[in-house]
Amino acid sequence: EIKMLGRVGKRLFKKPRHNPIIRLVSTQTKLDYLILGGGSGGIASANRAILSGAKNVAVIESGTIGGTCVNVGCVPKKVMWNAAHVLDTIKHSGSYAINVDRYKSDWNLLKKRRDEYIQRLNGIYLKNLGNNNIQIINGFGKFVDSNSIQVGDTVYKSDNILIACGGYPAVPNIPGAELGITSDDFFNKLDELPKKVAVVGSGYIGVELSGVLNSFGSETHIMVRRDRVLRNFEPELGMQLNSIMQQDGINMHFGVDVSKVEQQSDGLVLFDSDGNIVETGFTHVIWAVGRNPNTEVLGLENCGVETDKQGNIIVDEYENTTQKGIYAIGDATGKKSLTPVAIAAGRALSERLFKGIQDSKLDYETIPTVTFSHPPIGTVGLTSLEARELYGEDNIKVFTSEFTDMYYSLMPPESRPKTFIKMITLLPEEKVLGLHIIGRGADEMLQGFAVAIKMGATRKDFNRTVAIHPTASEEVVLLN
Repeated sequence: EIKMLGRVGKRLFKKPRHNPIIRLVSTQTKLDYLILGGGSGGIASANRAILSGAKNVAVIESGTIGGTCVNVGCVPKKVMWNAAHVLDTIKHSGSYAINVDRYKSDWNLLKKRRDEYIQRLNGIYLKNLGNNNIQIINGFGKFVDSNSIQVGDTVYKSDNILIACGGYPAVPNIPGAELGITSDDFFNKLDELPKKVAVVGSGYIGVELSGVLNSFGSETHIMVRRDRVLRNFEPELGMQLNSIMQQDGINMHFGVDVSKVEQQSDGLVLFDSDGNIVETGFTHVIWAVGRNPNTEVLGLENCGVETDKQGNIIVDEYENTTQKGIYAIGDATGKKSLTPVAIAAGRALSERLFKGIQDSKLDYETIPTVTFSHPPIGTVGLTSLEARELYGEDNIKVFTSEFTDMYYSLMPPESRPKTFIKMITLLPEEKVLGLHIIGRGADEMLQGFAVAIKMGATRKDFNRTVAIHPTASEEVVLLN
């Protein structure tokens, strides 16, 4: 059965990466709420359902509790980013007359400590679910009909079923693709630091992994299909990051569409779409070419739930699918694939279903997000292109600022990356529609500004706020 399901099925059936921590079993087969997927969104919705009045709630999970974010996504990534940030700070110490003669990083030990931390988080998730008397069904679930899911030999029924099955890393359909690893494998299998690595893909996953590997000392190459990384972001952010990554020693290969990978005597070799060799001698190739929804093996054809051509489940603004009583959130829908989005959507759904708040739904507008590149990028709201398409060129006014963060002021001129800020406003009030920042501390400064923008702040509201000096964030309220 696993063989017939292919690679996706194998992932869903595989044993947990850590010790088997899913120990609770279901004791009810007729439930108030049945959730397919034990990731952040599904767990948040389950807990909120109990708090909103549901009695019998169960979560079906075939792998390790916590899903992508906790196990092979946001959490371990941030640990690695933090470690890389420490290494970068040590490298900068000489500019502050601090002599650090000897230091050594231990990739394998860091991975061990990181995995131990994640296991503690897995345990916390299970404890909280247990405290709320939420049942855990350990296994792979498949729809039998519109209110029934089969796990093993048992059929579970509910009038309210949530699909929160997440996604998995995409792998290109090219010769030699199996010689590479995915972002999941980066966390699961990469026990030693790669000597020479090719990261194929220049979205947020690609630039994040490239930054970490480069900071640790890997000879890092990133394959970029167009002229800049992060093509879907504000253009200046991608161009600025291009420059900084090259300055940091990352090898950028622009205009490259990888068509083949071969194992040769000196390592892995990448070929472009014209059949030319891009680079040789790689010890590792990492695919960072996007993610796919985990929907193709759920038996959706048995329950009337429709998907788009990419396999994303079609939902309305209230997370209703095309089948009454079945809902979907998170990466399975393709709507803003961010962990906090899935959590917020799941909680809003539970309050509508079990607390009777009929208009409870997530507002998908003005959602802040951070890319943990080096330096980080924070963005919220519309890009300038989106704003002009929506409101017209004459109704948009843009404010920008570029400066050197004070942290770099004692460093050589060639080692002073610029911080860039761009604010998009709507005339005549200059209501802030979007804010985009690349630079040191952008990850931490954005959240507060996102609150103001969500509340409808104008640029003048920002200007009326007294600046905190000396900080990088003060430049946001001084835009003029």
